[in-house]
Amino acid sequence: MVIHSFYGPVPPQPDENVHTLLFEERPWPEPADFPLHIDGLTGETRTRQEFADRMYDSATALGTPGSQGGLGLGADGDIVGILSHNSLDYIVLMHSLLRIATPFALLSAHSTPFELGNSLRTSKATCLFVQPELLPVALGGAREAGLLEDRIYILQGSVPGRRSLADMILDVRARTLSRIPARPAKQDTLAYLVFSSGTTGLPKAVMISHGNIRYSLIQQDIALRAEDALPPVFPPPVCLAILPFYHTYGLHISCLRPLYTSSTHVIIPKWNVDLVLELIPKYQIAMLPLIPSAIHQLVHHKNIDKADFSSVMTFGSGAAYLPPDLMERFSQLLQKPHEVAEGYGSSEGTIATLRRTTTRTLNGRYPMKRGATGILIAGMSARIVRADGTDADVGEPGELWLSGGNVALGYFGNEKATREAFQDGWLKTGDRFYVDKDGFFFFVDRVKDTLKVSGLQVSPSEIEAVLMTHPGRLIVDVCVGGVPGGRTSDELVPRAWVVLSEDGMRRGLREVCAEMERWARANLSQYKWLRGGIGIVNEIPKNPTGKVLRRVLQERHEQELQMRKKIPQSKL
Repeated sequence: MVIHSFYGPVPPQPDENVHTLLFEERPWPEPADFPLHIDGLTGETRTRQEFADRMYDSATALGTPGSQGGLGLGADGDIVGILSHNSLDYIVLMHSLLRIATPFALLSAHSTPFELGNSLRTSKATCLFVQPELLPVALGGAREAGLLEDRIYILQGSVPGRRSLADMILDVRARTLSRIPARPAKQDTLAYLVFSSGTTGLPKAVMISHGNIRYSLIQQDIALRAEDALPPVFPPPVCLAILPFYHTYGLHISCLRPLYTSSTHVIIPKWNVDLVLELIPKYQIAMLPLIPSAIHQLVHHKNIDKADFSSVMTFGSGAAYLPPDLMERFSQLLQKPHEVAEGYGSSEGTIATLRRTTTRTLNGRYPMKRGATGILIAGMSARIVRADGTDADVGEPGELWLSGGNVALGYFGNEKATREAFQDGWLKTGDRFYVDKDGFFFFVDRVKDTLKVSGLQVSPSEIEAVLMTHPGRLIVDVCVGGVPGGRTSDELVPRAWVVLSEDGMRRGLREVCAEMERWARANLSQYKWLRGGIGIVNEIPKNPTGKVLRRVLQERHEQELQMRKKIPQSKL
């Protein structure tokens, strides 16, 4: 059964550089002196016109031949790596590269030199822009990958002896070079590489095209127009740009969409919960894009009762599953009527694929359901597929497959992984959902995280949700994963790792474990019980975008079991 979007199709799009959509196809929706970007640390502000001028001159510096003082980027095979936390010039650089049709690779600012070396090799980056604080990592990664040191440039600020983007822009202006026009690109021209957060093997570089970006921007525009809202007011809302730009969610929310729909973005380098609570009232933040782990930190902050959220009209959550109870607890903190912009997406889907509805969506025909992830966004089709490849029935869980113009080109330089994930025009997401009779999609779990206990499927996410609903609020975070202990050597059983709340710490480890065990048995079928036990940890390991690293806890538990086997029984 193929499910189609209630929003309808996306109109046919021209076969051209996405830069023309953002800067040339239509007049800017706001005045040229509209404040587009604000540095949350320094207060530096750039208007829309100032940003555009800096981007045009940056593109000229990057694309001008080396014989004339530029970098000469644009030849076949050129790929520019970007290693930086969030900054104003990060956005300038990426739009400059889109303008000259030179692809860029988004590199994690949390990389070690070894990890960066792998990413540089995978992306085949031919040069690298880096923020000064990360230069030692960049040099180490470059040595790992064989990238020449003289191909490393400074993105924001300056370093003695190294050429910076600011130097290049000043040089263009001093020499009054003619600005390079936007270079042609087709819908399938590679725009950028973003690394997936795969939990097995090395991360894969997802190929996003100019057509993918354009399609995604139009999808968002269709969704906003379908809200049947009042005409937009001026000035447009202020958004806090706290999500990493090297990740799909932060890239689109803070670097791409604001150039298509009006909003001011206050940019901070990386997540800092105390700074966020300070900046919200200072800049009257109206839009707050978050991830579940950030919402968790806000809800449990020691001074949350004193926080001023009076300006917040919308908050979003992405990158990982947001439990309904956590969403409701954060909603209760907001001091005015608000909307929750949540959905489901992935790097392989450019960004969004499912969208949460509101009471206004499509004239109120699709009011949101508790626990649902949302409905398909415009121009998308979906299937729910059983393990045997057949389509699941309504209400039956299976793997979500997606099709649409925002589905990525594949994985760069990895044909095997591309064949496994992209099949006959469908993206196999690796996530299990079910769809109800009204077309709402409900997340179940990751396909690879699902356990088989006594031949029955067990969802770690379901067990986690049950444990978090304990009325005593003895825990503040939880992760459930499979560990050895089944009836056969290869059968895994559920084990929970929990982080205690202050109340839980007062109760004591042993008492909390016993109580959570009792709660699980009272609320779950027997085959879902925690036969692998409960472990107490200081924190649940997560990647920078908030996705739980279940495998880390499972491997740690496996190592502990192996150590116990080596210790003579008399010493235990």
